[in-house]
Amino acid sequence: MFRKIAISAVSALCLTTGAAFAAGGEGGHVEDHAFSFEGPFGTFDEHQLQRGLQVFTEVCSACHGMKFVPIRSLSDEGGPHLPEDQVRAYAAQFSVIDKETGEERAAVPADNFPANTGAGAPDLSLMAKARAGFHGPYGLGINQFFRGIGGPEYIYSVLTGYTGEEKEEAGSTFYENHAFSTGWIAMTPPLSDDVITYQDGTPATVHQMAEDVSAFLMWAAEPHMMARKSAGFKAVIFLILLSSLLYLTNKKLWSGIKGKKTHA
Repeated sequence: MFRKIAISAVSALCLTTGAAFAAGGEGGHVEDHAFSFEGPFGTFDEHQLQRGLQVFTEVCSACHGMKFVPIRSLSDEGGPHLPEDQVRAYAAQFSVIDKETGEERAAVPADNFPANTGAGAPDLSLMAKARAGFHGPYGLGINQFFRGIGGPEYIYSVLTGYTGEEKEEAGSTFYENHAFSTGWIAMTPPLSDDVITYQDGTPATVHQMAEDVSAFLMWAAEPHMMARKSAGFKAVIFLILLSSLLYLTNKKLWSGIKGKKTHA
């Protein structure tokens, strides 16, 4: 009886997995990309985040906002880690509506990045978490466990997935993109080689800029990722030590009783 139930459960799981992968195969193709922050010991690259901020500011912010990200976090250790004077100067280039006076003023580090609703483009604050690029069987998340959530890979793949083909449909122009779910996207290719000039002299290729801004948006969505990894690692070490002490204590307490032989 148990054997039949086990076989039925395995069969159902296989069918569900197959259906899920079939459904996922209809969407865009997301390339697995190695980022420095992946894995249990991965960390954000400070210089890469600074370059990603530059790409966001000079390219992405024309259509997209980051209304949930405080500007002051740009100076946080583990993030772009900009000097505070640079953060103040960066904030001053934006205008916000003061909540108390209702008047427009220059932003300060305590304000969030402004929203951008003019172009109708999605906000990028949580894009790297919202776009799970690697899908596994429904409800199981197997691919996410082994390959990560895939958000930054999704962003990178979309930015580098344009083929150059265009089509007109219902009065709108669409661009072929292998990473987008339908294969065609309304967003004009935002990146081209040397569209910006990196302040650190790094060659501004499409792939380099896509990688940098993807890493920056992952940090924007998970600014405390490194702290969580550190806390998790310490918790695992603590649990290992605690388990070892409990095992040795238990063995010591019961050694006198378990060591005695029972005589018939």
